[in-house]
Amino acid sequence: MNYSKIPSNETIEKTISALKNHGIDTILVDTKEQALEEISKNISEGSKVMNGSSTTLIEIGFSDLLKSGNHKWKNLHEDILKEPDYGKQSDLRRKALTETDYFLSSVNAITQDGKLVAVDFSGSRVGALPFAAKNVLIVAGANKIVPNLEGAFDRIKKYVINLENERAMKVYGMKSGFGKWVIIEKELNPNRIKLILVKEALGF
Repeated sequence: MNYSKIPSNETIEKTISALKNHGIDTILVDTKEQALEEISKNISEGSKVMNGSSTTLIEIGFSDLLKSGNHKWKNLHEDILKEPDYGKQSDLRRKALTETDYFLSSVNAITQDGKLVAVDFSGSRVGALPFAAKNVLIVAGANKIVPNLEGAFDRIKKYVINLENERAMKVYGMKSGFGKWVIIEKELNPNRIKLILVKEALGF
């Protein structure tokens, strides 16, 4: 299975339609540069912003933009990283998930029948998705589209975990693991979750 392959336009449109039926609106763009532009369009000036660890957000340039300060938002992550005490830092992370106006992250798989699947070792990346954050912006490459939940689990267990282990070893000096799984099958609050879907291979 080639997990970096971009599916056909027909498959992408089918997936977008299914997501809409599940309460998740999708903005389809061609490039990562356009994805970054859409983020700026969708987050109003002065909004509090929090993000989860995401290779995709790094690849589209969002992480660098946030660190640069050359934006119109309040970066809650910045305040968290300034706290040297790990325990207090964890408390700030939890607080930020409920206080943020927009939480940004990615997911590990998108099913053609309209489900979003994400897994995280600690839960700090996925905790905001089901309820905590007021608004959620998810950015994902179309390479993450799979037929169904079985395909999503296969993608994560056979592909994602290997790349995530490599990343974790470089950043933390330890491997990652399957800690907390989140499946978004239905969003009841209109416009709460918005997916920016990019027709490029991004993240893992």
